Amino acid sequence: MPLPSKTDLLAAHGTTIPDVIGPGTRILFCGINPGLYSGYTGYHFARPGNRFWPALHRAGFTPRVLRPDEQYLLPQWGLGITNLVARATARADELTPAELREGGALLIRKLREYRPALLAVLGITAYRRAFACPSAVIGPQEEPVAGTPVWVLPNPSGLNAHYSVDGIAAELRRARTACDSLPE
Repeated sequence: MPLPSKTDLLAAHGTTIPDVIGPGTRILFCGINPGLYSGYTGYHFARPGNRFWPALHRAGFTPRVLRPDEQYLLPQWGLGITNLVARATARADELTPAELREGGALLIRKLREYRPALLAVLGITAYRRAFACPSAVIGPQEEPVAGTPVWVLPNPSGLNAHYSVDGIAAELRRARTACDSLPE
C-alpha cells in the first residue's frame, strides 16, 4: 500500500476499522480510537512508529513482529483488538467525554458477548474517562468490567513519550502473566 498523502489522511477522518475479535479471545486489547493512518489503511495500530506490534512481540504474545496487515493472525493466539471509540481522528483529544462513555458501554456489550479472560486497555486517560475512574493507574484494576478483569496499559502511540517499546512490552508481559493464571 502506498504511503498516504495529507489528503488521504484527512479523508480517513471519521472512518472505522472492524474489530479483530471472535470466540476464544483470551485477551481483548482495547485502544482509544483509530488514528488517521489506521483509518486510511483499515488496520489497527498501523502508523509507522506505533509501538504496539513490536511490544506485543517482545512481551511474548507473537512469534515475530507482525505487520498491521497481519492483524488477522491474532485470534490464533487468543488475542483480539477493539477500540473505545470507533471513529478515526488525528488525535485522541478530539474525542468527547460523552463518546468515551458511550464507547465504554459498547465495550461492555462486547465483553458480555465474547467473554475474554482479560481486557487490556491501551491508554490510561481514556480508561479513566470511559469508566469514571479518575485515580486509575497502569496495571491491574480493582474493579472488573462486565465481570472481566481489567489491566490498563500505556498507550503505544509514538506520541506517548513516557514509555519506550521495552517499557510497554514489560507492562504487556505483566498482563500476559496475569492472564495465564486466570481460568480458561
